[in-house]
Amino acid sequence: MAGRLPYPLTLTGDGIVLREWRSDDLDDLIEMLDEPEIARWTPMPSPFDVEAGIAYLKRSHQGRVGGSRIQLAITADGGRPLGEVLLFGVDLGLKEAELGYLVGKHHRRRGLASGSLSLLSSYARSTLNLSRLLLRIDPRNTASTAVAQRCGYRLTGEPPILQEGPYGSSRLDTWELVEGQAGTRRERLKNVAARRYGRRT
Repeated sequence: MAGRLPYPLTLTGDGIVLREWRSDDLDDLIEMLDEPEIARWTPMPSPFDVEAGIAYLKRSHQGRVGGSRIQLAITADGGRPLGEVLLFGVDLGLKEAELGYLVGKHHRRRGLASGSLSLLSSYARSTLNLSRLLLRIDPRNTASTAVAQRCGYRLTGEPPILQEGPYGSSRLDTWELVEGQAGTRRERLKNVAARRYGRRT
C-alpha cells in the first residue's frame, strides 16, 4: 500500500456485499441515518436531512477518491444500502487503523454488522497489512460491544476517549482485534461454541 487506500473496492462474503456509496443512495442514506439511536452513539447530525445526506456522500466520495479512508455501504446483493462499515485514521508507520459500523434499524439482528466488520477486518489484515485494528465504542452501546466481541475484538484497557455528539458526550472504550480472530460467520460461530463449551479450535 503506497500511502493511499484502494479505490474503488467491493468486498463479498457471508451473504454480504460491501460496495462504494453512490449518489442514488441518498434517499436510503437519509432514512437510515435519521434515527436517534444512531445519533446517540455517533457524531451524526440530528435530524439527518437532505442537506446532511448530500454533504455525507460528498465527504465519503472525497475520502475514497483521495485514498484516506475506506467507507462502504453494506448490502445483501450490491443493491440497497442497509448499513455502513468504514476504516479510517490509518497510520502506515504503526500499521494501525480504526474501524466503525452501523446498520439501519429495519435491518438489524441479521448478522450484517458482524459479517461486515469481519470482512473489512480480514481485508485490512491480509491485503492492507495492518496489524493493529481498533474500535472505539461507548460501553452503554451494548449492541455494538456485542458485535465487537463476536468478531474477536477485546478491550485494551486504555483510558476512554471523549466524543461529542448531538445528544451530548460519550466516553469511548478502545477495543483491539486479537490476532487471528477476524473470520467468516461459520468461523465466528465455531469460536463462540468453543468458548461456551470449553473446547479449543
